[in-house]
Amino acid sequence: MVWGVLGVPALAQAPIIGDINFYGLRKVTPEKILHALKLHAGDPLPGSKEDMEERMDQIPGVVLSRVEAVCCDGTKTILFIGIEERLAPHAAFRSDPAGDVVLPAELVDTYQSFLSAVQSAAAEGHSGEDLSAGYSMMDDPRAWAFQKRFLALVPENLKVLREVLHNGSEPNQRAIAAALIGYEPDKAEAIDELQYALQDPDEAVRANAMRSLTAIAVLASKQPALGLRISPTWLVELLNSVVLSDRVESVKALLALTEQTGSKANPERQAALDLIRERALHSVVEMARWKTPRYALPPFVLASRLAGIPYVDALQQWANGNREAVLAKALGSIFSSKNEPERRRE
Repeated sequence: MVWGVLGVPALAQAPIIGDINFYGLRKVTPEKILHALKLHAGDPLPGSKEDMEERMDQIPGVVLSRVEAVCCDGTKTILFIGIEERLAPHAAFRSDPAGDVVLPAELVDTYQSFLSAVQSAAAEGHSGEDLSAGYSMMDDPRAWAFQKRFLALVPENLKVLREVLHNGSEPNQRAIAAALIGYEPDKAEAIDELQYALQDPDEAVRANAMRSLTAIAVLASKQPALGLRISPTWLVELLNSVVLSDRVESVKALLALTEQTGSKANPERQAALDLIRERALHSVVEMARWKTPRYALPPFVLASRLAGIPYVDALQQWANGNREAVLAKALGSIFSSKNEPERRRE
């Protein structure tokens, strides 16, 4: 039996491992992890995810580990290996809620139909999104038809959506609530609920909350007169999570939150970048060094903002293979940012 690869069903024959990407490493080296796992690129995917994680948990200094296989780089599986080391920064979450409140069947059924439409659109190459409305709008007419239904259903069901998000014992129900609350007309209220969801014990709930916040951040950037404010605190903490989706989605949200609009200085943007430097610079740089380009590019762009490098210049450096030059400048930015108050007083 082969454990399922994210995005594809379990196969009768083990997939072959392509890129191996690491995160959460401070003192533990990739070589030590691979030695413990007896694993190399080009090997068949091992038969037990749990066995791999148990082996890593035995490495001195490792308190938590996570292995995820992602489809696909050609015919090969991409492997992500994450650990949390003792005394390293880490994300903390609430305990599981125990309430029995559930969503109306109409909401659940409509959401499941929407997901099916999105999957069909993606399979046909129509997976584009527009986040400018404050929620993710798909360019496929079948998916958009369900989203228009959400615009009517969500205001009618806000009370139960919030109750499920806070107290529902079923993670899948809370995940649906986190996705649908992004359609709430009052985006300031939605932000508060979604910030709460970032500390949910279930990763799917957190991922949907971050996707909803990303859409609202895009709306806030395009329409500053709305006065929408999203605190970066929990998004930055999730950059240190042992869960891959936490890191991937928080990078996307922080890219939207730190987008430069206009020529005027934006104190909130700068505060978010400063917080990333203080709490998660190592994590951003580590992700930007991943071998798989489509996963490494978003954190690389975020690192270039920390380095003060314009987007076009950063992409040119990426295309030229000068990734490390940008990352070295990002790592050096922590020292220049600490000296900034002194320079301002002079």
